[in-house]
Amino acid sequence: MDPEKIVDLFLFAIPALITGIIAYYFFKEHTKNEDGRRRFLLHKDMQVTAMPLRLQAYERMALFLERITPSKLLVRVVPNTSNKEDYESLLIATIEQEYEHNLSQQIYMTDECWNIITAAKNATIQLLRKASLLEKTDTANKLREIVLMEMMERRAPSDAALSFIKQEVSEMW
Repeated sequence: MDPEKIVDLFLFAIPALITGIIAYYFFKEHTKNEDGRRRFLLHKDMQVTAMPLRLQAYERMALFLERITPSKLLVRVVPNTSNKEDYESLLIATIEQEYEHNLSQQIYMTDECWNIITAAKNATIQLLRKASLLEKTDTANKLREIVLMEMMERRAPSDAALSFIKQEVSEMW
C-alpha cells in the first residue's frame, strides 16, 4: 500500500470520526435533556394529583386537633358514670381512636408536622391524667371542671400543632 493512499484514507476518516463524535455527544445531551424534561413533567403531574390528597390530610388532622381540644372533647364526650377513672379512660380512648383513624394521613405530611401532632395528642392525654390524679378530683364532673378551668388559664396543646399545620399549608402555595 502506498503512503499517499494511507494519508488520503486518514484525511477522509478524520472528518467522519469528528462528525461521529459530535453526533454522539449531541444525541447524548439531547437524550439527557429529554429524560430531564420527562421527569419534570411526571413530577408536575404527580404534584397536581398529590396536592388535593395532601390538603385533605392536613384538613383531617386539623379536624382531629380541634376534636381533641380538651374544652371541645369534654363537651362532646359526656361521662357515663360519676367515676373519674372511667371517664378519664373514656376520654383517652376517644383520643386514641381518633388518632388511629387518621394514622394513614402521615404519609402526606412532613415528619416534623406529624411529630408535632403526635406530641399534641400525648400532651392532651397527659393533661387529662394529671387532672385526674389531683386529690380534689373525686368525680367525673369534677374532672371536667378542673380541665376546663385549666384551659381557661393556658392554651390547649393542640393549638400549637394547629398553628404549625396552618403555617405548613401556607408554605405549600
